[in-house]
Amino acid sequence: MNTTSIDGGCTCREVRYRLTACPMIVHGCHCRWCQRQTGSALAINALIETDRVALVRGAPREATLQSPSGTGQIVARCPTCGVTLWSHYSGLGRLVAFMRVGALDDPDAFPPDVHIYTSTKQPWLTLPPDRPAVPEFYRRSAVWPADSLARYEALKARASADPPA
Repeated sequence: MNTTSIDGGCTCREVRYRLTACPMIVHGCHCRWCQRQTGSALAINALIETDRVALVRGAPREATLQSPSGTGQIVARCPTCGVTLWSHYSGLGRLVAFMRVGALDDPDAFPPDVHIYTSTKQPWLTLPPDRPAVPEFYRRSAVWPADSLARYEALKARASADPPA
């Protein structure tokens, strides 16, 4: 991303937001849960610190959905058109937003850095040979760039200094 921010939002434009930094990593997730929730072959999620997502207009409605971990995920959607904008998963919880790349004004800006859960990938989908693809998940240190790892470690420190109530 060559700009300092990138905008996104829902289809009806009631909810608009701005990413004020590049994502730490972008996942192409091929798990069956993401396939079912998106009604597509995969979900493309840009992981970014939630405090680097600025609401410009409107407010999403949150719902908790089941997840394979059993801890659920919090999904933020437009209250009018229902488009999913981002999710928060267990682990670092609300400190990290999994932004749906398709809801960005320029979704081409963030292709997946890594394809995960490819053991359940749709067989007709061909993945790019220049991107890592793993059957399940991976070790962050093996895939993430150094600056993203540093940002993630800062979030972990913040989470342990101020655990959720």
